[in-house]
Amino acid sequence: MYNVYIMAESSVLTLRLDVKLKNQLDRLSKSMNRSRSFVAAQAIQEFVTVNEWQIAEIKKAIASADRGEFASEKQVQQTLKRWTRRAT
Repeated sequence: MYNVYIMAESSVLTLRLDVKLKNQLDRLSKSMNRSRSFVAAQAIQEFVTVNEWQIAEIKKAIASADRGEFASEKQVQQTLKRWTRRAT
């Protein structure tokens, strides 16, 4: 589920967290038997990866729309039909 990244090179990043979030991070890192830095770096890596993917997909969708590539009304209805349940 999670990717483990081994950093050959690393740099220092200083940031401020509210007390509640810091305490959550401390509890999580302790339960994982990992350093707070490791857990924070892993969380940031996951956040960056997901958001880079999402932005790339949005840009591809905008480019498709700009080219006039839209789903037909029939395709939209077929998709909606597949993803919705009929009320019983």
